[in-house]
Amino acid sequence: MAAYLGAVVFLLGSSLWLMDDLKSSSDRLSLSSSRLDQLSRRAPRPPRRADDAGPSLFLSGRTMTIAAAALEQRIKDTVERSGGELTSSQVEPDSPDAKNGLVRLTASIEVDQPGVQKILYDIEAGAPYLFVDKLSVQSPEDFGEPETGRFRMTLAVLGQWRPAE
Repeated sequence: MAAYLGAVVFLLGSSLWLMDDLKSSSDRLSLSSSRLDQLSRRAPRPPRRADDAGPSLFLSGRTMTIAAAALEQRIKDTVERSGGELTSSQVEPDSPDAKNGLVRLTASIEVDQPGVQKILYDIEAGAPYLFVDKLSVQSPEDFGEPETGRFRMTLAVLGQWRPAE
């Protein structure tokens, strides 16, 4: 009987502890949500024009060639903002994905380690939607130049093209 009573008391205590933990987690979540609401109200928003629909989710251009050039420029700008150097890039117009309106770009980049993260974040978080299809990163030690601190990165990026209407 004492074992049964001890088990009940233990389970009751555990339940109360779990409920208290759940309540404190809920309070932290509520506090974080209210802080986020406060910050979003403070953030300045650019004035919107009536004809501005916001950034497009797709690569823009009258032709796929123009969309590919826009993709190449976007990657070049991203690499430069991250302190890297675009050593080569190639659009693959005859890739199997081209039939579905996907534009593929393969780029070779030299950049320091923090720049690798910035480039990948900018590509996948920005608009239009772009996706890193393949990625290869070599550290400076791999190719015998540890003093440069620059990584060699090769990536294939995909973007969806829709013709302008």
